[in-house]
Amino acid sequence: MHAQIVLFDGFDPLDVIAPYEVLCAGGAASGGAVSVELVSAEGPREVVSGTGGLVLRATAALDPGRAGLVLVPGASGRIGEPGEVPDQDAGAQVGEWRQDEFVPVLLGRTLTTELPALLTAAMENPEVTTATVCGGSLVLAMAGLLEGRHATTHHMGLDVLDATGVHAVSARVVDDGDLVTGAGVTSGLDLGLYLLEREVGPRIAHAVEALFAYERRGTVWHARGPVPVGF
Repeated sequence: MHAQIVLFDGFDPLDVIAPYEVLCAGGAASGGAVSVELVSAEGPREVVSGTGGLVLRATAALDPGRAGLVLVPGASGRIGEPGEVPDQDAGAQVGEWRQDEFVPVLLGRTLTTELPALLTAAMENPEVTTATVCGGSLVLAMAGLLEGRHATTHHMGLDVLDATGVHAVSARVVDDGDLVTGAGVTSGLDLGLYLLEREVGPRIAHAVEALFAYERRGTVWHARGPVPVGF
């Protein structure tokens, strides 16, 4: 399985790094059955995150025709110019800004790039599984790609998913077939481990879990089985 993890200006670093490390470790544990790269809609470039000006390098353009996994992170930080390195002093004054106010704006900026068209093509490719961490599902939802689907996001964004016609689920990880979404930021660990289990096998996922000294949290939600009564 080849995983393309998408970078865009203002991305949340942990949304990227957590699944990146898990999937890379899965590749090592499986003898190369998993490969991972960082990509962007624009191609190779330095991409500024929304947290402390941390920069990661995309080494290729997102290729929606390549079989495997496309993973979209959420955003973090304050509103600035696209690609701007955040002011460290401004970022330290947490009381002066609210993530729930800024993040939707940062995510909405992706709609003015080539990313929505590339993600549309990826989701139309039967050989691609699309995954998201935290606000990454909001990127897809705001692009009109999740209507009628089951998905999750950070708890502060569940109402936004609902407003775009998504069946929002309050769960750590939601498996909707070729769409697998994670909730809050650290759910990237759980998402990555679940994808390893689903795509490569539970023994590989268990080995990575042991290596990271981390136990997956929560039940992976699927739209199957009886509907709970009285909840």
